[in-house]
Amino acid sequence: MRSTPRRSTQPPEGAGGVLLAVLVLVLLLGGAVLIGWLLSGLIAQAVPGAPPYLILVFSFLGLLLGMPLVARLLPWITNWYYLFPALVFLSAFTVLPVVLTVNYAFTNYTGQNSGNPDAAVRAEATLGNDRRTVTLSELPEGNSLGEYLRCRSVTCAGDTLVLFDEEASVAVRAAIAGVAGRQVTLAAPVAEGFEVVNVTRINRYGYVGLANFREIFGRATRALWPVFAWTVIFAFSTVIINAVAGLVLGILLYNKRLKGRNVYRTLLFLPWAIPAVISVQMWVALLNQQFGIVNKSLGLLGLAAVPWLGDPLWAKISILLVNLWLGFPYMMTATISALATINEDLYEAASIDGASRWQQIQNITLPLLKNAFTPILLSGFAFNFNNFGIIYLLTRGGPAQEGREATAQSTDILLSWGYNTAFSANGGQNYALASAIALIVFFLTLAISLVNFRAAGVFREAQR
Repeated sequence: MRSTPRRSTQPPEGAGGVLLAVLVLVLLLGGAVLIGWLLSGLIAQAVPGAPPYLILVFSFLGLLLGMPLVARLLPWITNWYYLFPALVFLSAFTVLPVVLTVNYAFTNYTGQNSGNPDAAVRAEATLGNDRRTVTLSELPEGNSLGEYLRCRSVTCAGDTLVLFDEEASVAVRAAIAGVAGRQVTLAAPVAEGFEVVNVTRINRYGYVGLANFREIFGRATRALWPVFAWTVIFAFSTVIINAVAGLVLGILLYNKRLKGRNVYRTLLFLPWAIPAVISVQMWVALLNQQFGIVNKSLGLLGLAAVPWLGDPLWAKISILLVNLWLGFPYMMTATISALATINEDLYEAASIDGASRWQQIQNITLPLLKNAFTPILLSGFAFNFNNFGIIYLLTRGGPAQEGREATAQSTDILLSWGYNTAFSANGGQNYALASAIALIVFFLTLAISLVNFRAAGVFREAQR
């Protein structure tokens, strides 16, 4: 008898082997999710009101069944199963949000057009004896039945009617076969025991192509360009101001001859240790135009009260000052850490040669700190370019400015503009437009980062 050759348990070598293993795991995970989606869909049709988390349960069961089967075909894949948790989290928290954002950017998805039943226009209805005919008592909008249901065709065939019982606790979606007058014929009879009391339509959303991007650039002077300009100014100014303050304090506090320097370090480190949410709320109270301590102190000096958070220009200055308070301890700590790597013999040799303290800083300290500070400054710029927290907590994007969109006020940055568009009342919960803004932010951030990396010589360093 000929014996069948045993499949190898050795994984493929090299980068190709890694890619093959990841591909097999992704296909296995995707197959399990597909099985879970199909089975949960069948359960939802048979049992109205079935919990949505069934898709997770069936996907997990499909994965448990699929892993041994794949392992029998490819024994070496068992060595890679440890990657499953990472793939699941990566798919759930990175890949899926990115895919949904890109998808929504080309739709008209909003708080109203959400694919859910429209509770605002429910109509009383009765179910016929054949359990397939639903008759509406009247049309809420006074239009034809097709207009009320927002059908995609004249006959409404293939569209969806949402049915509610007396408790209205469960919404049953039924496919429509046709309409006539105020009567809807369903494609399948309603399940026994379910009595129809109210019906409504589905607020569908669909693809609109580049309409969201045309809207953004069509009103660019009222939102995109001023918000983008302030975002760049805010990020660049914050990095420069915080870096200079941190560098000066770090050099001063690194001086070993300074008495009590550890006490000074501890005190200056406190703004970074306190949570930013608490610090910013404290500054909101301090900068209050009428009751804040800052303006009270100015009044004692005979100076007029400053509208710190009520004037567009002063609000921007306030943001930079508060961000300085929050950010300089990090730069100071980075400076002290970088200074500790510099050989003390360089300073001793410079002192012997008669170099002053400023000459030592200018010719030894600053050049040697350049390499350490370059990645810190670049990462600081990228962080502040999307620093939503300081804007939202301190000014919420305000104050209002004439000629600007309600969602893109004087201190809004790109990220807060997108947030306001998606979640604020002024934005109308326009998730599609916010997704388009997010894509624009991504490409702008990518372009600016590439320019910064090129200017800083990061690519040249990587090629060495």
